Amino acid sequence: MSDADPRPRPQFGEYATPEEQQARIQRPEVTEALDAGVAPQETSPVPKAAAPVPARGPLVDRIITVMLLVYGLVSVVTTIAQVLDFPNYAEQAARILDVDATYSNLTAGFIWGAVAAVVYGVTYLLTALFTVRRLRRGRISFWIPLVGFAVAAIVGGTCITIAIVNDPQYLSALMGGIAK
Repeated sequence: MSDADPRPRPQFGEYATPEEQQARIQRPEVTEALDAGVAPQETSPVPKAAAPVPARGPLVDRIITVMLLVYGLVSVVTTIAQVLDFPNYAEQAARILDVDATYSNLTAGFIWGAVAAVVYGVTYLLTALFTVRRLRRGRISFWIPLVGFAVAAIVGGTCITIAIVNDPQYLSALMGGIAK
């Protein structure tokens, strides 16, 4: 208001529009500043919106996804423990196939068993990471553990196959026992 204005100084928002009154009511710091006789700090006229609450996916999807992750964790831990002792793992596989075979290429077995263990572990960690990120965004995510299983099975199985192929005696005993 200028000194040339014949109207008296407004009190309690007499000349304020309803929108201005509402804006000041929503901002108690402005009201306090005006009561103290200090000019309020002007900010953007648009009130800040609250942080959006992330949408949650369907409950069934979340339950199935968590169950798949837990099953995958148990499976990965037991598989890693088995392939780290690859010669024993190979001989157990031969017994399951009812074949009399002894794995003898210990160096290749331990190396490729360790590589397979790392593949299983890293694949599970990446799968869990992507799954949790997708769950937090509220998107369907049951398929991620299934894809992670497929990738781990293909790459880890390839490592195990390489270890088996590196022992020709074991491989021929397996092939001869399977052909029976």
